[in-house]
Amino acid sequence: MILKVTIENWKSFRDAATFTMLTSKERQHGERVSSLSKYPAKVLPIAAIYGGNASGKSNFFKAIHFAKELVVNGTRPDAFIPVQPYRLDDNAGERPSRLAFEILVDETIYEFSFSVTSKMVVEEKLVKIGLTADKVLYHRHDGKPNFHRSLAHNAFLEFAFNGTQDNQLFLTNSVLQKGDQFRPVYLWFKNNLELVAPDSRFNPFELFLEEKSPLYGTMNKLLSALDTGICHLGGDELPFANLPIPDEMKEKIQKELPEGVTHRIRLEPLNERFVVTRSNGELKAHKLVTYHMNQGGDEIKFEMNQESDGSQRVIDLLPAFLEAASLTSKKVYVIDEVDRSLHTLLTRQLIQSYLSGCSPASRSQVLLTTHDVLLMDQDLLRRDEMWVVERDRHGASSLVSFSEYNQDIRYDKDVRKSYLQGRLGGVPRIRPMVSLRTCG
Repeated sequence: MILKVTIENWKSFRDAATFTMLTSKERQHGERVSSLSKYPAKVLPIAAIYGGNASGKSNFFKAIHFAKELVVNGTRPDAFIPVQPYRLDDNAGERPSRLAFEILVDETIYEFSFSVTSKMVVEEKLVKIGLTADKVLYHRHDGKPNFHRSLAHNAFLEFAFNGTQDNQLFLTNSVLQKGDQFRPVYLWFKNNLELVAPDSRFNPFELFLEEKSPLYGTMNKLLSALDTGICHLGGDELPFANLPIPDEMKEKIQKELPEGVTHRIRLEPLNERFVVTRSNGELKAHKLVTYHMNQGGDEIKFEMNQESDGSQRVIDLLPAFLEAASLTSKKVYVIDEVDRSLHTLLTRQLIQSYLSGCSPASRSQVLLTTHDVLLMDQDLLRRDEMWVVERDRHGASSLVSFSEYNQDIRYDKDVRKSYLQGRLGGVPRIRPMVSLRTCG
């Protein structure tokens, strides 16, 4: 779970901006708030981030995406770190960009932070948060690892640190060198943190091609309930040789795909999706298709590109909400522009369905950015689950929780009205425009 994220000198975030999923004094919807086994803190299951166009909502998403890529995939030797500092300040380009994450990993809280320029990691720190005292596992600064005394004479860690490039995170290199000391934190970024961009497509869609899949029935019931017109998804089998992909790709799959492993293929711009599996040495290919019921009760097959943008978006988002709603899920989904191509009632239903299964034992989260003010409803979300990104006159973004507006937002107040009146920030400052009608 995410407890806190701090962003500084990244794109429109000039000054340090902290986002938290820790609860405030708010009491609404307390039955769905997560309780931690080893700490007195309580953690929220969802957050909605609002703001005007170009306010910085997507920059928040991109900062988390950048951090995940840097941790999981690292940086090639001598390559530049793709950092994007604030550009509207002459001095900001010379300062490092800093990101800090406070996360729950296997019931233990860690704080992982780093400061980077395009050429090097200036500082990096991993802290294990204790109930009474914190333990700085390492603090990379001035070219030294500064290990905790319990790790100070670990020959492997010394070796791994000496082999860490200036443009590479030590956390990443220690795991790539097969070290186990910090692996849980690395794996949280790799396996638990999921990012869904507005144009993202759900990757493991083969889960919905087989009736044996535990999500097959649930997915199809929800597609029908959400008024997409789709009665179920299916996999249209076709010969591997007939896949519309280059021969070079076919040869590579033929040579390298192991037995029992699935390879996914998505072809743009038609949004065609295929899976290839090897069973008993033979390659089998399936294409994702949808089925609709005609007036006579017969099922009619549709290609994915024949579905509306809204239906395709539902197909892409449903797996995220289904996974997050699982009782055993520890996934954190960060969804940028959740309302893209979706009717507001569909978006609301997805959120309600997820929240209905949340409890103090839950360990999943959904963070989303949106323009949909109809979701700004205290019957749906708590005040500390609603955030606004505000951009000042210098173009710098800041993050504010609605729970900080004690005077303007009571538990029984219509927050939409205050928001749209500009009393909470995060709305466009639109200047009077000249008429769009040209003179005859």
